[in-house]
Amino acid sequence: MGMRNFRAEKGDRPRLDRLFLRRFLTLQSVLFPRWMSENVLMLLTLLVVALTGQLVVYQVGILPSQFYGVLANRDPSGFRRLAVLAVMLILAISLLRSVEQYIGKLVYVNCRKVMTEHLHKLYFTKQVYYTLSTERPHVDNPDQRMTQDVERLCRELGTVASKLLITPFTLVYYSYQCAISTGWMGPLSIFGYFVIGSLLNRLLMGPLIPKLVQQEKLEGDFRFKHVEIRVNAEAAAFTRAGLVEHSRTAQRLQNLISVQKDLMNQELWLYFGTNLFDYLGGILSYMVIAVPIFAGVYRDLSAAELSELISKNAFVSIYLVNCFSQIIDLSSSLCDVAGYTHRIAELDEAMRCILQGQKDEDEEAKELQPCDAVFVLEDVTITAPGSDCTLVRNLNVHVREGSNLLITGETGSGKSSILRVLARLWKPKRGHVCVFTPFGPRGVLFLPQKPFLSDGTLREQVIYPLKEVFPNSGQVDDDRILRSLEMSGLTCLLSRTGGLDHKVEWKW
Repeated sequence: MGMRNFRAEKGDRPRLDRLFLRRFLTLQSVLFPRWMSENVLMLLTLLVVALTGQLVVYQVGILPSQFYGVLANRDPSGFRRLAVLAVMLILAISLLRSVEQYIGKLVYVNCRKVMTEHLHKLYFTKQVYYTLSTERPHVDNPDQRMTQDVERLCRELGTVASKLLITPFTLVYYSYQCAISTGWMGPLSIFGYFVIGSLLNRLLMGPLIPKLVQQEKLEGDFRFKHVEIRVNAEAAAFTRAGLVEHSRTAQRLQNLISVQKDLMNQELWLYFGTNLFDYLGGILSYMVIAVPIFAGVYRDLSAAELSELISKNAFVSIYLVNCFSQIIDLSSSLCDVAGYTHRIAELDEAMRCILQGQKDEDEEAKELQPCDAVFVLEDVTITAPGSDCTLVRNLNVHVREGSNLLITGETGSGKSSILRVLARLWKPKRGHVCVFTPFGPRGVLFLPQKPFLSDGTLREQVIYPLKEVFPNSGQVDDDRILRSLEMSGLTCLLSRTGGLDHKVEWKW
């Protein structure tokens, strides 16, 4: 059985392409698995609230034109009526916008929960958390991808969700209103302006996505270096390694800052293009209105009526331009979404691939006939993952229940590697490995070379990695735990930790 050396291909650069679209849709299927899921219902509620808000926005937008009319006609009763209506509409739009923002935050929190739980389910299944680091080294910093990257992706999606949902409706409605006022030239010129702006921003976004992915990788490496020093602080202090660790940490910081500067230099032109089209949009709206006015379409209107019409048409045209400008403004958010999508989806794909490979191996193992041996290694050759250096060659071992086996050898001769293969953490390069006993208290238990103290109480540490005392006597069984502490000479921990059920920070 061979071992592939998984590496990122040189030309495998994240882009806005079909791969991004496929990965984005895959993540959306995780966030919105069915039509009646909680996230879908929240998005539908958000759509209703946002569309209602747009109807109120339109009424607020045409109020200035109505004020022009009543002021030009010196109509005090009409002015009072409009003032009351304006206050009521402003209260309504304030409430709707607040609810819209609130639902957007709920979407962000729930999307993060769903995505993180999905990744955790894959990550903690069948030792994927170990296999990922040994067989998929190009999938860097999985902890960062499941925490920071997921948080940022869901935050971006929650922020732009309402805009993306209502944009098609607002574009159709305001294009129709603009066509009524200015003719077909109005919406057509605004649409052409949007197409040019989109193409320009698409061109400017291309180099940003690989840089963003590289920045996130270096962010994870930099943070991991600090975690590494914190975990191994005592060893570093004994060896007086402060200067060399300072130098290496500073080098990682320098690499990160260098990439961040390159990213900011490239973002400068994206910001320039975005701001340029934002301000051009304000002028374009008046150019659109000027065409029918100078063509004499409204020559029969009085100055007051023309002012009222210009104000109303200006709002429609400006709002239509603003809708397109918002889409262009989302280009910077799209860069972030694309970068995080590639990183999270790459992790998801790698974990699914590992689980599928393990499923195929389990299917093959089911076809093997049990024998009187618990472990069987036949003509096994072992190499470290990603390496061609042979550690163990042509090993044949049968371990039966009740028998003892002692493996001795020099450091680095492959003793621990045999245990990793038996525990199904490594795959042999060649040969067959059969295990005819379950892992756990009913079968075989492997003890790691380096002790691991997880979070939890003293009781949970004693029975780790089980959740309950085995075998379960049906009642609180503190005596067995106390006897275990006494036999190991660790009864002093009871007073130091405050008892069996007191939460303790074991890392210190």
